[in-house]
Amino acid sequence: MSTVPRPGGGLLVGVDVGGSKIAVLVTDSALAVRGRYALPTNVGAPDRAVEVIGAAIGAALDDAGADLGSVVAVGIGVPGRVDPLAGSVSQAVNLGWHDLPLGPALSAALGVPVSLENDVRAAALGLLDRRILGDVEDFAYLSIGTGISAGIVLDGRLRRGPRGMAGEIGHIVVDASGPACPCGLRGCLETLAAGPAIARRAAEALAADGRSSLARVSHLDAADVYEAAAGGDALAIRVADEVGTLLARAVHLLAMAYDIEVVAVGGGVARARDAFLDPLLRALDRIRDDSPLARQVLVPGVVHLLPAGDTGAWGGIALARSAAAMAGPTAVGTEVADG
Repeated sequence: MSTVPRPGGGLLVGVDVGGSKIAVLVTDSALAVRGRYALPTNVGAPDRAVEVIGAAIGAALDDAGADLGSVVAVGIGVPGRVDPLAGSVSQAVNLGWHDLPLGPALSAALGVPVSLENDVRAAALGLLDRRILGDVEDFAYLSIGTGISAGIVLDGRLRRGPRGMAGEIGHIVVDASGPACPCGLRGCLETLAAGPAIARRAAEALAADGRSSLARVSHLDAADVYEAAAGGDALAIRVADEVGTLLARAVHLLAMAYDIEVVAVGGGVARARDAFLDPLLRALDRIRDDSPLARQVLVPGVVHLLPAGDTGAWGGIALARSAAAMAGPTAVGTEVADG
């Protein structure tokens, strides 16, 4: 890959660093997709982060038939606590990254501007940037994958908070006697309803009562549970209902705390579509039935299930557009909207 930018380039690169994979998206200035690449996340290797992410970007550019000389800016979403101004990851508990100056290091390695943000907040910014929810300017993006977190948009602006922790709903304790969480507490929402927790719930239920089609699965994951639930497996349905109840409480909390119009739901677990969504919606109905106040905020349509796709990487594209805007409105050959 060339590390010396050539004049006249106009490509944007968005990177989503998740708990299970790194996804890279390359677009032109009109946001037409030019290339993609994904690989498993090398969790727990902060000293190799620049090398691994740089290689993934190179592979996506190869897919686009381009090189770094055509790139205007790179945007990266990373789970955990991120300082966007410094471009550093101060705490990514699910990756084992602490005090990592990822943005400056990657920018120096690639020779292009790099913008860094928490992955779920970046994804929310991407939804706003592309108006995926239409004219809605008060919403949350609730991501359920390896972990659980929310990106908050209020009055058309991304809410980060003074410590960059707005929306970290996955670390709200919902069962103080629950499993230990990497954050140091017990019974956090993501220890009970994120992807690994769903698989663990099903495994524990199998150990107590092996009468399930899941007993034939050698390496159980959340997708297996929802597939079995969709097929009528009683044990899997019970697990899906338990998780749906917990996630409905998260939706309720977000709606009550911020009086938002929409909770857009995505992430790897949500790819199960109806098998994932239906238990959540039934649990929301129960909350509405029990509370006239809840009915006022949990209006029909409050939950919007996003289609499977590159939501996180598009968040990176939004960050790259913002970085390109700081370099001038003609940097990518077109006017760039504020992120």
